[in-house]
Amino acid sequence: MKPCDKIKERVLSVKTNNKIVDIHCFSPKSFENGGELSVQQISFLKSAGFNAKNAQLIPFSDEVGKFAGYAFAIGEKKHSKALIVSLAAAKLPHAKYQLLGEIKNPNMAALGFLLGGYKFDKYKKLNEGVFLAPLAGADMAEVKRLSEAAFIARDLINFAPNDLNPSGFEKQVRQFAKKRKMQIKAIVGDDLLKQNFPMVHAVGKASSEAPRLLDLTWGNENDAKITLVGKGVTFDSGGLSIKHAAGMLLMKKDMGGAANVLGLAHAIIDAKLKIRLRVILPIVENAISGNAFRPGDVLPSRAGINVEIGNTDAEGRLILADALSLADEESPQMLFDMATLTGAARVALGTELPPLYCDNKKLVRQLLKAGKKWDDPLWQMPLYQPYEKLLDSKVADINHITSGGFAGSVTAALFLQKFVKNTKLWAHLDIYGWSPSERAGRSYGGTDQGIRAIYQVLKDRFA
Repeated sequence: MKPCDKIKERVLSVKTNNKIVDIHCFSPKSFENGGELSVQQISFLKSAGFNAKNAQLIPFSDEVGKFAGYAFAIGEKKHSKALIVSLAAAKLPHAKYQLLGEIKNPNMAALGFLLGGYKFDKYKKLNEGVFLAPLAGADMAEVKRLSEAAFIARDLINFAPNDLNPSGFEKQVRQFAKKRKMQIKAIVGDDLLKQNFPMVHAVGKASSEAPRLLDLTWGNENDAKITLVGKGVTFDSGGLSIKHAAGMLLMKKDMGGAANVLGLAHAIIDAKLKIRLRVILPIVENAISGNAFRPGDVLPSRAGINVEIGNTDAEGRLILADALSLADEESPQMLFDMATLTGAARVALGTELPPLYCDNKKLVRQLLKAGKKWDDPLWQMPLYQPYEKLLDSKVADINHITSGGFAGSVTAALFLQKFVKNTKLWAHLDIYGWSPSERAGRSYGGTDQGIRAIYQVLKDRFA
């Protein structure tokens, strides 16, 4: 199945003549009060060990013994309470459900339920998903929009790399663009050299799949120009600085930045924000062959900066540099890039909290606030200028990595900043794009990060 075509199967407005299963949500306090359940039902739940804690999900019956619905505990401290209903959706069988009881934030409850019901079923037959009836007080159009954005990112990341190689990824992007009436331009193979994208070409030329750069636009040319750039390395072997076997296991997710950018683009377009949107995706496979780029090579860049290669396994920042240079040439009002860029980011902040690099205090505050609102957290990291010296090269204008093992995420961001000269508002997100285990709002596997935070900021400005 095509990832962008599966979305409509997961979000459904339930018709009134269809059977709907009730889920009664309880905190410990509301459970003691009984809610809408009978004394007998409350007594049964207590005897079954239900205490409205720890995301418990227990079925119960009516007075004549027929199945009547589920009780779900929202009094959980180990997980985010904002999206905790997702933990119920992940366990439920195929059916149509409605949420009742203690729902303090209808938008987050509805979004959590839909996100929790996500399953990737391209390669493994699974039971059909769960569906949600419209929830009173929730903006279901917004909830649907944001869940679809997440599903786009998750589906693309979860694809096997033999299906989502550079040409396969381009096919998916073209389907995405066609559905949303976006203009798209592709620069492929040696045309990258002719049109001055030398680092995208150098990183991807060793693969049997030609490297490429996709340039998509949508919206009115007279509206504010907003540009999104996403790292699209469909598989990263490390190149000649080859990874060990365990290090390659998750490298299908190295296009997670591009996947999340497409999810964000969907939300922007579906909401019809008044912007001229541009999406730039450098797409390559970092492979090994006789013409692979080498440690010690010096690569020209679109910006005219000569870059010494310290390690071919730090390829993402190279393709991003050329893409950011292209984006920066028209001086967009705002420029965001997303990339599964550094292991150092995970050492610093773990898998759940992406670093945010931006030197505009107002934009940082807005992004952090929006991330908190939608349970899409970000954490500001410093563009600490004294660390620029760590990128010094004796033979070129700059080295793309440092010689030591310190501040790897910071220095990667500083390297990218060199290629953004004209744009006043630029933010870089060093995302992980993967959920190692199931948690509230996140199923195991490819995941969305930063989409809801950036979308909310853009919506506040350009709705």
